Amino acid sequence: MLFAFVTHADCLRHEMGAGHPECPERLAAIHDQLLIKGLLDYMVAYDAPLATEEQLARAHSPGYVRDLIGMSPAEGHRQIDPDTAMNPHTVPAALRAAGAAVLATDLVLSGEAATAFCSIRPPGHHATRDAAMGFCFFNNVAVGIRHALAVHGLQRIALIDFDVHHGNGSEDIFRGDQRVLMCSIFEQGLYPFSGDDATEPNMVNIGLPPRSGGDRFRAAVTDHWLPALESFAPQLIFISAGFDGHREDEMGNLALVEADYAWVTQQIMVVAHRHCQGRVISCLEGGYALSALGRSATAHVQVLIGAD
Repeated sequence: MLFAFVTHADCLRHEMGAGHPECPERLAAIHDQLLIKGLLDYMVAYDAPLATEEQLARAHSPGYVRDLIGMSPAEGHRQIDPDTAMNPHTVPAALRAAGAAVLATDLVLSGEAATAFCSIRPPGHHATRDAAMGFCFFNNVAVGIRHALAVHGLQRIALIDFDVHHGNGSEDIFRGDQRVLMCSIFEQGLYPFSGDDATEPNMVNIGLPPRSGGDRFRAAVTDHWLPALESFAPQLIFISAGFDGHREDEMGNLALVEADYAWVTQQIMVVAHRHCQGRVISCLEGGYALSALGRSATAHVQVLIGAD
C-alpha cells in the first residue's frame, strides 16, 4: 500500500512579512528532513488541488468564504489581526491547503493511499466558521472532515490535535456534532486562551500547565484520549499535527521532544488499525523552530507510514 505526501508550491508563496514565524521555510525544513531520512521513497507526492467554495462552505459560512477571497490584496499585505496578514498569494495557498485535506480524504478512503501527510501552509485549526485568526484562514482539517461526512458518508470521525495551542476554530466548527470526536491537548494560558471550559460531550480537551514534559503529555493521552477513542470507534482519524510544543520552540513551553511525537502517533495508529483499517490523515499545523519542526514532523511521519 502506498502513502501519500500532499503539498503544493503555492503554499510557499504565502508570507506575512519579514521575521514572521509562520514562514515558507517551514515546509522546506520538513521536506529536507524527510529526504535525508529516506522517507519520501515510501511516499507518493501529490499536488494539492484548489478547494472549491462548495467544499469550504461545509466548514465555513458561505459569506465568510466569499469575503475572505475578496480581501486578497493586489500588492503588499492586508492585516487580518495583529498576527495574521494576507499577501497576493495567500488565497491560492489557503485554497491549496484546504484542498490538500480533501484530496487526502479521497485517496485514503478510496484505498489508493494507506495514510496521508499534508505538508501545507497556512495552517488551519484557529480558523472558526466565520473568522480568520492565529495565522489561519480556512480550517483545513474541518474541510476534509466535512468532505468525508458529506461525500463519503462516514458517520464517526476522530480529530486529534496535539498543537501547543488550543484548536479553537475546530472546536467552534464541530462543537455538538456527534459525528466528530475532537481530542485535544494544549498548553494552558496560551493563545487563543480557550479550551479549558469545553462542556460538549464530543470534546475531550486537556489543558496542560507549562513545562509539563513528555510524561504528563503521555499520561493525558493514555488517561483521556485513548478511552474516548476506543468508545467512539472512529471510521477515520484526522490529525492536526502541530509541533510547537517542542522544547526548542519559543511559541510554547510544553517541553516535548521528537520521541513524544513519535509515541503519540504510535498510539493513534494502534487505534486506527483496530477501528478504521489504519486510515489516518495528518495535516500540518504549528511548529516554528525550523530544525525541531523538521525532526519532529519526520518522527511523526515515520510512524504514520510504518517505516521503522
